[in-house]
Amino acid sequence: MGLQQTLKALADPIRREILDLLKSGKLSAGEIVSHFSVTGASVSRHLSVLKDADLIRDTREGKFIFYELNTSVLEDIMLWVTQLKGDNEND
Repeated sequence: MGLQQTLKALADPIRREILDLLKSGKLSAGEIVSHFSVTGASVSRHLSVLKDADLIRDTREGKFIFYELNTSVLEDIMLWVTQLKGDNEND
């Protein structure tokens, strides 16, 4: 996925909060929705944006869909930010 799409996905506070929830482990869509005061449809759209940006993965278990972080993409972003910042240890 492109960096622009990833950064756009990270720009929304609800999506960042969803990522924060998922750092503890996988959650069902219903568990995620229960943390917000917005509609389930709204959370579903946010999950779709995060999935399209490859920040999360989903797996179906029976009738439930569980979401979890895709840490490899997050590591790539952290590496890019670190490189952008530069090595300031020698300054």
